[in-house]
Amino acid sequence: MSTLARTRLLQMASQAFPIGGYSHSQGLEAAIECGLVTDEAAVQLWIADVLAFSLGPYELACLRDMSIAWQLDDVEALIRGNAEFLATRESAELRSASVQMGFSLRALLQVLPELPAALLGPLRAMAEPSLPCVWSGLATAWSVSVGDSVTAYAWTWAEHHVLVAMKSVPIGPSAGQRILWNIGPQIEAWAQRDIEARSNFAPGLAILSSQHETQYSRLFRS
Repeated sequence: MSTLARTRLLQMASQAFPIGGYSHSQGLEAAIECGLVTDEAAVQLWIADVLAFSLGPYELACLRDMSIAWQLDDVEALIRGNAEFLATRESAELRSASVQMGFSLRALLQVLPELPAALLGPLRAMAEPSLPCVWSGLATAWSVSVGDSVTAYAWTWAEHHVLVAMKSVPIGPSAGQRILWNIGPQIEAWAQRDIEARSNFAPGLAILSSQHETQYSRLFRS
């Protein structure tokens, strides 16, 4: 990967990237509210389990498929993959989180220079581009490899969860860094894995996310 592509990837993975990830807990706030996640060890277990049972075996696989579709300029496969991904979101909140961040990233692309029409055209035609769809398209346009794109996507997801835990459990910054240190090898393994048997079976996550939709007091949108 060129130095410029690496710089672009760091830009995508930055917390300053304005796609609104900080406003979503993706079920974690509900787990904290009901007492399932109360300390550093529980936060790490939550992140590791969601990575193992949902993000890794399904969302990252979809991200990889969409990346290949962008590389092949296969718009039909891209639209189909985006629709299938949104159909697997377990709750209204999880679906809206992916759509909202995808919409925000698509809006950002309109003001960034030198992006190809092959990226912007298909995205404009989609009513609800998901975050994996737009992310993979931008990574392709910026010559970021599929493996590096998947790694950065999983890393930002984990980092958002740690930030949620720091505000809501709460845990300290040192605990947050220990969690990210420990989760790093698992992210590496999923980014390198060619996933054949895909699964998004995480009923606990679906239930907690649904409960969060009516939670009396909350800091996060999902």
